Amino acid sequence: MTTQTSTPSPAGNTGFRLPKWAGSFGFQIIAALIVGLGLGLLAKYTGSTKASPNALGATLQTIGSSYVSLLQTAVVPLIFTAVVSSISNLRQVSNAAKLAWNTLLWFAITSLIAVLIGIGLGVLLQPGASTGITQEAKYSGKSGDWWAFLTGLFPKNFLGLGASSTVTESANAATTVSTSVSFNVLQILVIAIAVGVAALKVGKAAEPFLNLNASALAVIQKVLWWIIRIAPLGTVGLIGNAVAVYGWDTIGSLGKFTFAIYVGLALVLFVVYPVLVRTHGLSVKQYFSGVWPAVQLAFVSRSSVGTLPLTQRVTERSLGVPRAYASFAVPLGATTKMDGCAAIYPAISAIFVAQFFGIQLDFSQYLLIALVSVLGSAATAGTTGAVVMLTLTLSTLGLPLAGVGLLLAIDPILDMGRTAVNVAGQALVPTIVAKRQGILDEALYNAPRNGDPFADDSASADPTAAAPATERDERELADAKA
Repeated sequence: MTTQTSTPSPAGNTGFRLPKWAGSFGFQIIAALIVGLGLGLLAKYTGSTKASPNALGATLQTIGSSYVSLLQTAVVPLIFTAVVSSISNLRQVSNAAKLAWNTLLWFAITSLIAVLIGIGLGVLLQPGASTGITQEAKYSGKSGDWWAFLTGLFPKNFLGLGASSTVTESANAATTVSTSVSFNVLQILVIAIAVGVAALKVGKAAEPFLNLNASALAVIQKVLWWIIRIAPLGTVGLIGNAVAVYGWDTIGSLGKFTFAIYVGLALVLFVVYPVLVRTHGLSVKQYFSGVWPAVQLAFVSRSSVGTLPLTQRVTERSLGVPRAYASFAVPLGATTKMDGCAAIYPAISAIFVAQFFGIQLDFSQYLLIALVSVLGSAATAGTTGAVVMLTLTLSTLGLPLAGVGLLLAIDPILDMGRTAVNVAGQALVPTIVAKRQGILDEALYNAPRNGDPFADDSASADPTAAAPATERDERELADAKA
């Protein structure tokens, strides 16, 4: 009689294990999108509204808003430490000035292409003509103008923070004062640039400060990684709430406009960017497989700055851009490079408003749209993004600001696609510039993807990962040039 003995499973391998593809970040986001869509539809058709959400609607709203709050919490320290570190890292690059100039140039080139596509679609599709709806209320929100942009460059305090208080009186004559704190990204950017340049000028005496800043950045990024890891949960809440609140009714009333925006975004993301990638001798498939985790997170979070750590991670470790350069270009792009919010959207929206109010635009006004869109993205960095960019464009053209109020109804739906395109462009430009300057690690760019942007977190256990940032950057640049 033969006795069979079973070989014990290796430690840690017992029990049920998910397939490798099911554990990937991309799959988790897609699954969360589907679940969020289903829960959002369920909430909507069980009576949940924006003014009076039911239990499911309120839960989705709380989950989504809480996740966005978590992302926003780390924005101020992240921007400051990332920009200071990026400027200090430029000392490791021999052609830093040339890299910086080429980065800004390609920011402008891609923005110009995007805005021209937006103008073309606006003229071709006529999204503001025969909408069948009327404008009920005038827009009274925040407006963008060039003077406000210039004065906004000067910080009111070191942290670029502001506070506002609201006094409310209840029926029993009790008075309640609530205070909220806001931050101005543009002012924080100015402060960080000034501090970073000053540290470079000081030289050796600034080394302890730069080391402390680099350590602080590493800690902040680790916290953000934890927040990003729970993005699938936040996705369920954000998508579910958007569907429950807006459904398809609001989109339907502005269907042609929504269609025009997403066609423009798709043309930039799936036509313009691949053409630029291929023109520079790089694989389009590798570009998309590398940048896709950041694009997915941007789509659901609607925050370029909140996606910054993941954008920088995929730019360095999937697209092969040297850390010394990526740590300068990606944070700069997260605050100023917005092909979706500052190019496609204001171009089509301005034409929509003109058509809606029966105003004929001439060639000079189309040129003005292009100029404002290319130069004005920095003006939105410290404000409410695309909405202020639109008011800046409309006020420059002399078009009615009342049209903004109408478009605000579907802004969250549009903002998902806009932010995804923003982030894709923020990773594309450093890749193109690095390729043109001969510092792109093409072996890393063409390496197989494992589908998990967090997989190389274990690299921190490598002895070389503990080396000072300056030495590590030198090695990466030397390897890229070899």
